[in-house]
Order: sequence, then structure tokens, then C-alpha cells
Amino acid sequence: MFVSLLTYTPEAERVVATAARLCYADVDCRALAERSNPEDDRQMIDKVLAIGHHGVLEHAVFSFAAEGISRALTHQLVRHRLASFAQQSQRYVAFDGGFAYETPPTIKADSELASRYHEEMQRIAELYTDLRQSGIAAEDARFILPNASHSRLIMTMNARELRHFFRLRCCRRAQWEIRKLATAILVEVLKVAPALFQDAGPGCLKGTCPEGAMSCGEAVEVRREFAEIYRIPTAES
Repeated sequence: MFVSLLTYTPEAERVVATAARLCYADVDCRALAERSNPEDDRQMIDKVLAIGHHGVLEHAVFSFAAEGISRALTHQLVRHRLASFAQQSQRYVAFDGGFAYETPPTIKADSELASRYHEEMQRIAELYTDLRQSGIAAEDARFILPNASHSRLIMTMNARELRHFFRLRCCRRAQWEIRKLATAILVEVLKVAPALFQDAGPGCLKGTCPEGAMSCGEAVEVRREFAEIYRIPTAES
């Protein structure tokens, strides 16, 4: 899996803090922006997060590239409808030389099953090649490609939706691959906008696990894991 932050709102924390001040100020936007400084901006963002005034977070937007991720993951990812996606097409991109695919850790752990898994992927690749060589268009040959086949995409989300995404997908009850993706994305945004994502992550980081009876029961370990993530270097360090 490869994840990269392609672009983001310049001075994202300043934009969000200025938007928050505007709601309660009787001066114009330019004057508010000119008054801005990093420490005051962080304090304002702290207040915004504490009181739940999350609408202003939507003014900060982040775009990511992700590669080496399975179609099983992307089918989950596009359920986050307050986001924009551009994904590699299996209709227009042919995989005549074979296709890359994901192998779940549980299958890797069993050498016999892993061998059978890889053999099956090879058989699918061979049939795909036979179909293409027989004149079958990629848009029809793709019907045999598995959920395991790798894809690549570009995704854009605003800070508010990202925080929601992290709450759901960084949770240990999320599927392992999308949890890995969400955590990698969190690491990227913490580098450039730490105040906006200082406490982002699964719901159990602050208070009771929202999963209730379906909780993983590992809140202490989860908090320890994310405490390490928050210690990563930022763009300002």
C-alpha cells in the first residue's frame, strides 16, 4: 500500500480558525485574517473541536493518492459520500500482463492456503489473458477479476469528513485493510495540520467505545497506539 498527500488547503489551520472567528466577529474577513497567528489559531481550533462547531472544518480540503489497495477496500471507501474519488478503470485499463493483488494476513499465515490462493490468482490471470487474446474487450474480461485485485485512486475530503472517516475506519472493528489506509492518511494530515487532527481517530480515544457490545475490548491498547501516532514529526518541526 502506498499513500501520499497530494495537495491541501494552504494554511489550513488559519483558514478554519478565521472562519470560526467570523461567526462571532463584527469586523470584515480581511481584518480577521490579518490578526491571525499560529498560537491563536490553535486555541480557536481547540474551542471549535470542544464545542462541536465542526462546520468550519469543511473549509480545509485534502487530496490523497492511494495505490496497491484492493477493490475490496475501494468498495468500502466510496461509501463515504462526502468525498470525491477518481479511480483507475478496469474498463479502459487492460491487465494483459497479469494483475497485482492483495493477500490477507490470515491467508499468508497458512502456507498451504496461501499457495492455493496464489495458484487461483494465476489461473484467473491466465483466463483473463485468454479472453483478451480471443478479442474480448477489457470491459468484459474484467468480470473475472477478483476483489483482491489492486487498484489506485485519488480521494479528496474536507477536514470534517476526514475526522468522521478516522472515527469509523481507524477503529479495530473496521476491516483491516481500510484501517491500515485510514491510519496512513491520518499520519499524513498530522504532518501538515496537527491542530485539526490532534485527537482524531477511533471513538474510544475519548470516553466509552461507541461500538457498545461489539467493542473490541482493547481501548487501552488503542489509546497507546494512537499516542505514538500523535508524536510523529510535523511540517513545522
